[in-house]
Amino acid sequence: MNTRQYGNCLMAALGVLLAGLVLTGCGKFGKAGGPPQRPAPEVAVVTVQPERISIAAELAGRVSAFLIAEVRPQVSGIIQRRLFDEGADVKAGDLLYQIDPAFYEAAHASAKASLARAEANVPPIQLKAERYKELVDIKAVSQQNYDDITAALKQSEAELGIARAAMETARINLAYTGITAPISGRIGKSAVTIGALATAHQAVPFTTIQQLDPVYVDAPQSSANLLRLKRNMASGNLKRGDEYQAKVRLILEDGTPYPLEGTLKFSDVTVDPSTSSFIFRTIFPNPDHTLLPGMYVRAVIEEGLNEQALLVPQQGISRDPKGNAVAMLVNGSDKAEQRAVKVDRAIGNKWLVTDGLKPGDRVIIEGIQKVKPGATVKVVPLDAGRKDSPGAVQKTPPAAEAK
Repeated sequence: MNTRQYGNCLMAALGVLLAGLVLTGCGKFGKAGGPPQRPAPEVAVVTVQPERISIAAELAGRVSAFLIAEVRPQVSGIIQRRLFDEGADVKAGDLLYQIDPAFYEAAHASAKASLARAEANVPPIQLKAERYKELVDIKAVSQQNYDDITAALKQSEAELGIARAAMETARINLAYTGITAPISGRIGKSAVTIGALATAHQAVPFTTIQQLDPVYVDAPQSSANLLRLKRNMASGNLKRGDEYQAKVRLILEDGTPYPLEGTLKFSDVTVDPSTSSFIFRTIFPNPDHTLLPGMYVRAVIEEGLNEQALLVPQQGISRDPKGNAVAMLVNGSDKAEQRAVKVDRAIGNKWLVTDGLKPGDRVIIEGIQKVKPGATVKVVPLDAGRKDSPGAVQKTPPAAEAK
């Protein structure tokens, strides 16, 4: 056998061998019944159940003083003394500033002397008028003389009234040289020093006193939220009991809760057209002066009770390209199903769902990125060991526990 014949035989043998291998593989492939199937993706779910929760609105607000008094002089003069410490607590009537009283003391003394002169002029004229009245009856004096003395008596009495008014004015002006606190509270910094000129009723106040216990918290509320609240009340979704009326809690700037509870004072009756909001005014006790005017806080106002609230962990709700809220569920056939839902607000780490879900629905919490609507899934327990897992805040669904 030459070389060419040997090569042809070798190629034929290799062809037969390869054909046998292919037939063997096809036999095995046919026995398997098709390509290997991928296992169903595993997902963790929570079973939605109605809960009884308290609904509250969290509003940003500012603290303002309960009372504010700007201290201004009522008379002009040079300031002789300042009798308070800046930032201290003062009581109503405490002396704050003393204006030089010399001019007003002199005016008071002059008014006092004028009053004494007016008082001394009245009795003689009054006695003369009484005598003329008797004489005119017997025609001993003329009627004209009696009329003149009567007019003189009235004039002297009017002068007495003027003197008394001037005396009172001088006394008031003298008293105003001592500037006192109109209210009790904490006093601010002084805008004037000793030796400065005080001008009566000047525009710039000497200082300001603020009453800090209690304090107001003013928080704007959207008029749309008010309409929603009224609608929920009318439909019965929210119930308001006596224990939930006018309750207000406070969260400070650093996120810590304020220990004392406040009450709703009033809500404004006019909506601001520029912001479409109105003001909620609440009042809080402030014995330790923790709350200061101008401080930013968050007021949590109790709105009512929802007896059949459906809460879903926030990772179970996503948004479609149009921004609408959707949830991925596992139906009775263990298939994924996407459903449009409506959410009202976030409560802790959950969404309050108002439409689209019903009690008993199983919402996918973990593994949602691995499934598509209509795909068969395998429900597994939540990973309770992970802190960021829904299992850390939700109980494992009954279906998962059974597995």
